[in-house]
Amino acid sequence: MDLDLTDNLTALADEHLALARRGEHGRSAHLFLHDGPLRQSVIALTEGAELEEHNAPPAASLQVLRGRVRLRTDAGAVELEAGQVMRVPQARHSLAALLDSVVVLTSVTATPEPVVVYDTRRVGNPA
Repeated sequence: MDLDLTDNLTALADEHLALARRGEHGRSAHLFLHDGPLRQSVIALTEGAELEEHNAPPAASLQVLRGRVRLRTDAGAVELEAGQVMRVPQARHSLAALLDSVVVLTSVTATPEPVVVYDTRRVGNPA
């Protein structure tokens, strides 16, 4: 079996938190897995740093490795701390670090081919 080398998330978290602390905007990110539409990134934010409001990808989750963050949408906000994971809502959102934090964003950016859904409850030919 031929396997690719794996990234060490602890080392990536250490490296990017150090870079975020030295950076002008208090953040650093690295795409460490890219497989077709699947993406995984480590994102480090210093306390008070924010990823301003942006659109959500078609599907995504956010896992907090260190610290505490707040994900905000027009519908409200949720705070997550180390060890917690959540689905990213399908809405514009922002992410703010309440403490120095590192998260893993897992996202699906597109599907390789159109998804066809057939409603088997429908009678007759689909319109």
